[in-house]
Amino acid sequence: MDPITTPAKADKKVEKFDVRKVKGVGSMSNKDMIVRADKIDLKSLDIELEKRLSRVWSRDKDLNKPKEEWEIDLSKLEIKSVIAHGTYGTVYKGGYDGRDVAVKLLDWGEDGVATTAETAALRTSFRQEVAVWHKLDHPNVTKFIGASMGTSNLKIPPGNSDGRSALPARACCVVVEYLQGTLKSYLFRNRRKKLPYKTVIQLALDLARGLSYLHSQKIVHRDVKTENMLLDSKLTVKIADFGVARVEAQNPSDMTGETGTLGYMAPEVLDGKPYNRRCDVYSFGICLWEVYCCAMPYPDLSFAEVSSAVVQQHLRPEMPRCCPSPLANIMRKCWDANPEKRPEMSEVVTLLEALDTSKGGGMIPEDQKSGCFCFGVARGP
Repeated sequence: MDPITTPAKADKKVEKFDVRKVKGVGSMSNKDMIVRADKIDLKSLDIELEKRLSRVWSRDKDLNKPKEEWEIDLSKLEIKSVIAHGTYGTVYKGGYDGRDVAVKLLDWGEDGVATTAETAALRTSFRQEVAVWHKLDHPNVTKFIGASMGTSNLKIPPGNSDGRSALPARACCVVVEYLQGTLKSYLFRNRRKKLPYKTVIQLALDLARGLSYLHSQKIVHRDVKTENMLLDSKLTVKIADFGVARVEAQNPSDMTGETGTLGYMAPEVLDGKPYNRRCDVYSFGICLWEVYCCAMPYPDLSFAEVSSAVVQQHLRPEMPRCCPSPLANIMRKCWDANPEKRPEMSEVVTLLEALDTSKGGGMIPEDQKSGCFCFGVARGP
């Protein structure tokens, strides 16, 4: 049996209790590490222990959680350089399993900075995009490769184009096929010489077929614009950016709120009224005009002016007089103020396929003698 410990010895044993950080004590060196038991703030220790255990349990829960069918192997993913910054994240060029990919990162926000509600909203937005995208399979929709709810094993190499050296501490990523550029940038490059009529109709058909497919899957894109359309090396249009896409509600009143980009948004969306997939049809009509003209609609109006005029004065882009009437009629049908009078995208595909492109009908190139007279002289069928 051990000898009875004297009070003096017991006191020494208590004083050897190792506490590095307690409330009111702070950080201490090894020399100052001895404190009396009656001086320890046990409540603070309990709180700290609970926090640490919570992190461990959360980590173990994530490790044991079964993987989603869309989750990728992060060890095969390499991030190279920044492509673009957007509302829903930063897009990088990268490589995955031997192929070029585009990697969109969404930052959850830093600890103590982003609120729980903000983080939850971002995670919901991410899962929404992935849920929409990973089941789609169509030549005019950007190919989804995979996604990850975390990026702990990823690194951004030094010297990338936005000056960052590492990923945000809390982020997720979506990986899709890499495409060279947007339809918007292609149209901007051709703003002076314009596009051959056959090219106009082919680009329009690609976009129309992609949207028709989405609508057949009960998906409303809600942000159809040339900036969200990508081009491959063969000038095939592929719909991208499903950050605000959603499955169409059975009840149109369940889909309200201003979602999209001014200039492309349908009147009912701008006005906060219920809407359905026909809002994409309206946006397509604006894109069709943009592809034909290689110009931006409403270049001299502010966002507020556009919003008011589209809803109240039925403002639409000015139709070039050289635009063939069958094509002009498709545009007008698509951007009708009454959603019910707009055609389905499948019908738009049929109308575009019926157009005769053999006789031309495109814009007069601006670099010819006196520039483009499309808005001043009647021409074409």
